[in-house]
Amino acid sequence: MTATRQEHDSMGEMTVPAEALYGAQTARALENFPISGIRFPRPFLRALGMIKQRAAQVNLELGLLHRERAMAIMEAAEEVITGELDAHFVLDIFQTGSGTSTNMNANEVIANRAAQLLGQTEGGRAVHPNDHVNLGQSSNDVIPSAMHIAAAVEIRQTLIPALFALQEALGEKAGEFDHIIKIGRTHLQDATPIRLGQSFSGYARQVSAAIRRLETACEGLYELPLGGTAVGTGINTHPEFAARVIKGLAETTSLHFRESTNHFEAQSAKDAVVAASGALKSCAVALFKIANDIRFLGSGPRCGYGELILPAVQPGSSIMPGKTNPVMAEALIQACAQVIGNDAAITLGGLAGNFELNVMMPLMTHNLLQAIELLGKASTQFTIKCVVGLQADRRRCESLVEQSLAMVTALAPAIGYDKAAAIAKKAWESGKTVREIAKQEQLLPDTDLDRILDPRPMTEPGIPGKRG
Repeated sequence: MTATRQEHDSMGEMTVPAEALYGAQTARALENFPISGIRFPRPFLRALGMIKQRAAQVNLELGLLHRERAMAIMEAAEEVITGELDAHFVLDIFQTGSGTSTNMNANEVIANRAAQLLGQTEGGRAVHPNDHVNLGQSSNDVIPSAMHIAAAVEIRQTLIPALFALQEALGEKAGEFDHIIKIGRTHLQDATPIRLGQSFSGYARQVSAAIRRLETACEGLYELPLGGTAVGTGINTHPEFAARVIKGLAETTSLHFRESTNHFEAQSAKDAVVAASGALKSCAVALFKIANDIRFLGSGPRCGYGELILPAVQPGSSIMPGKTNPVMAEALIQACAQVIGNDAAITLGGLAGNFELNVMMPLMTHNLLQAIELLGKASTQFTIKCVVGLQADRRRCESLVEQSLAMVTALAPAIGYDKAAAIAKKAWESGKTVREIAKQEQLLPDTDLDRILDPRPMTEPGIPGKRG
């Protein structure tokens, strides 16, 4: 039998495992919400610990906490920040919509650990979870603040660096492939020539734009609801508390956190989180397009487009020997699909701002932080395992250009649209190239045809076939 102890809250006593640092409210929530097994992620717990630590320090400075007790709370909160106490954060994401259960989980864990540090027994209230650890706070301002902090830190310190690395790798390929002319495609059909490097410059630009959108979205996350307490009025908190705590959090993270300009908006609505999720979704859409293009351009090796040669990172089939697949691109597009789904859940969560409080914050927290993690890790692996090792099959690219009926586009200014269309039709019906049919028709001297049908000028602004 596992040893237990008795703890109590306002509803009565609860039995708690003897080794657990959490208390009665956490134990009660543990019984109420055995739903998914999904717990709050490490970045959120770190942010929660940071808030509790800074709150204790500020309450000490304001003369609201005894020094010995405040120092013990700060030391216990540091263990939350570093992850040493993660095993004691046991609650499901699907719980009370304010996240009160998890805020109390943190309060109880920190209070009991602080009591241990003071040589006192767990549950003895030498350090009280509400009166001391939660002093000047409410779940209603702590949970959204922790959500903002965790998301902003992860976007700025993990996701954006990963995207910068991808942008740089794509930019390098744009330079490396700039001399290779391939056929363009619109509507999945042949179009006029393009340089392979130009395609990759477009991919690099997509990532660059995604980074800027994420940076803009972080501006909303930098506003913290802390100090609003229950409904945004700031009841039961010192007037200087929020500004001081947030200043400390900004110093710790080196990010521009600031107190919300309107606490009623900050606690009743989660528009900044919805906006951040929208930027993540936009990023996912961009990465999906890039990964999908690359896997299609690498299809083959003999019976597909075959313009790119993707790094072979693992065997591709359990039945077809020698087969390799674009697995890194597939992993990335699956991650992107999940992020798009997460955005739908976050959007629905944003609709649940009822009167003075949003009541779907745990769900939004989970989906937001998971989206950031997925995009960061998947894009990193795609960069390392796919983009860096990409090669181009120049001969294949140039062969497809010459075979393309869209080459006739350059002739249109010289011979007119209708005659050019007739050449394309004859080339298709005969199986010959546009060049072969044009020479056969003798519409222009061969020297003019060769000049006009040179694919390189077609990849730049200008009119190769202009009369005269």
